[in-house]
Amino acid sequence: MAPATTAVPPAPPGTPFAIRMREVTVRYPNGVVALDRISLDIEAGEMVSVVGLSGSGKSSLIRTINALVPVTSGELEVGGHRIDGARGRELRAVRGQIGMIFQGFNLAKRTTVLNNVLVGRLSHAPWWRTMLGAYTAADRRLAFEALDRVEILPKAYQRAADLSGGQAQRVAIARALTQEPRLVLADEPVASLDPPTAHAVMGDLRRINQDLGITVLTNLHLLDLARRYGTRLIGLRAGRIVYDGDAASADDAVFEEIYGRSIGAQDVLEK
Repeated sequence: MAPATTAVPPAPPGTPFAIRMREVTVRYPNGVVALDRISLDIEAGEMVSVVGLSGSGKSSLIRTINALVPVTSGELEVGGHRIDGARGRELRAVRGQIGMIFQGFNLAKRTTVLNNVLVGRLSHAPWWRTMLGAYTAADRRLAFEALDRVEILPKAYQRAADLSGGQAQRVAIARALTQEPRLVLADEPVASLDPPTAHAVMGDLRRINQDLGITVLTNLHLLDLARRYGTRLIGLRAGRIVYDGDAASADDAVFEEIYGRSIGAQDVLEK
């Protein structure tokens, strides 16, 4: 039987989004069950690390929250808005307040860093302004502030193609910030980065959470990063939550329970 549900009003303007999931199942067309009756509450302003092996459902969890993957059954609320079954303008309005950060950066390499960051304003602009690239002075100010926050402002007029991996991911974070998001979802944001750069990017995400109060969920496969930068740890295995607790106190035994095997050198950034 599904847990009792209570209607939650939409979050007031500027308030970080909370997430509420009740018996959420995601089944892909090929029959694979990515999420299996997940029930979960994430409070506004939390910094959450999600860990699990490949195929555990952690990327599906992130993408379901942003409605990139549809809910098969169950209830999903983001910021008090029902996402399961949402369509059209309502769904676009919620997505416009959710910043997404991907492993592959997703930058337009032939244009400038600034233009890439300004893409974050698209959901807040009328279609004609978007088509013309006619960003306002306020849009540009937000973009410059976001670049400064992730310490890459001097690269504003450089082509994205000329950036290092770490710089590209910081541009992606700045792009998400320019949305003025209430929730940031990061899907393996440091998977392709060297250790110092990975720590720098995770430090950026933690500062966004602490300084701006934005709710942040980060998928990670590196256990030391999950412990160090998250305040809460959620472990997934076979589409189910097998751990939900304090990140800093999660020892190797906890991760072995999540992974169903011994922890090896491939599971940590630095040994």
